[in-house]
Amino acid sequence: MELSRRIKSLPRYLFAELDRKKQALRQQGRELIDLSIGDPDLPTPQGIIDKMSEEIRDPRNHRYPDYEGLLEFREAVASWYWRRFGVSLDPSTEVMALIGSKEGIAHLPLAFVDPGDYVFVPDPGYPVYRASTILSGGIPYTLPLREERGFLPDLRDVPSEVAARAKVLFLNYPNNPTGATATREFFREAVAFAREYDLIVCHDAAYSELYFESPPPSFLSVEGAKDVGVEFHSLSKTFRMTGWRIGFVVGNAAVLSGLGRVKTNVDSGVFNAIQRTSIWVLQGNMDGEVEGWRQELRRRRDVMVEGLRSLGFKVEPPKATFYLWLKVPEGYTSRDFAERLLEAGVVVTPGVGFGEWGEGYVRMALTVTEGQLREALRRLREVKL
Repeated sequence: MELSRRIKSLPRYLFAELDRKKQALRQQGRELIDLSIGDPDLPTPQGIIDKMSEEIRDPRNHRYPDYEGLLEFREAVASWYWRRFGVSLDPSTEVMALIGSKEGIAHLPLAFVDPGDYVFVPDPGYPVYRASTILSGGIPYTLPLREERGFLPDLRDVPSEVAARAKVLFLNYPNNPTGATATREFFREAVAFAREYDLIVCHDAAYSELYFESPPPSFLSVEGAKDVGVEFHSLSKTFRMTGWRIGFVVGNAAVLSGLGRVKTNVDSGVFNAIQRTSIWVLQGNMDGEVEGWRQELRRRRDVMVEGLRSLGFKVEPPKATFYLWLKVPEGYTSRDFAERLLEAGVVVTPGVGFGEWGEGYVRMALTVTEGQLREALRRLREVKL
């Protein structure tokens, strides 16, 4: 059987390749410290599990959900957005439930991108931005994220003839994989750019609550942002609910309506029991748990930054996310360095897997215990570079 051209044109999904290598080593009896995947190691908080146990027994939750999500869930999202960001949202038109934010990000270009249209994709960046563009027939246009610019794209570098043919601008702050944050000033630049070229801004804010300094702003908190864009969010990282697959998108009503037309044809919404559990979560019942999670990640970050610096690496502590974006030693590519660490039983993600501008870096996820991080540092100390 012949695969379609669009599937053939997709880059190989980085994490699938890593999984195969890890499985092969584990079959050989190797004990690995896996710093490659951004999946929290601590379990979902017990309070969330207990609430879900109640909701799953309620027969009203056993029927098909609405594709846009329960109105009560959308109201809870709107209330949370107002408390956290000071952003006012209409739950009936400006909030939509998602089967995790990845699902919404992947589906949105299908609603607005025609074959031959450009889509602005940050590089390095979450691979789904590029993949969803290709699957919609669009052309990914790379926006380099350079360290000297704080890993913010320079929108002034985009040729006007390209911008005139573009439909979507993907942004992601706090950023995966770099850990960078964005200012309101940058978001204002993005709004002005989108207005000038009639673009949809899609801001992925999945890591907004995993911060170590001042809370990062919402893109929608900037004047005019709702006129040109939407913001994707998720309960996965904040509340350690990665496997639950619950997220949401908020903002421009017309954009949500277009995305909704895709969703009505390809999915059946989020299980109502998960939505009702998430209502309880968004009402603030887990705020103390989230603060504890942030403090745990801060401790892990500080252990790794101090340890890596003692080994001679130049590394800046990220202001948010649970990632370290580490420059590889001179003479190594990101793949070479990742392979070298793999020999020592430490798994990291080569930066080139996030795009060509990720070359020269590796990403380390702080999603193992402090003891495992210290063991990883011990193993790194023994690696001859």
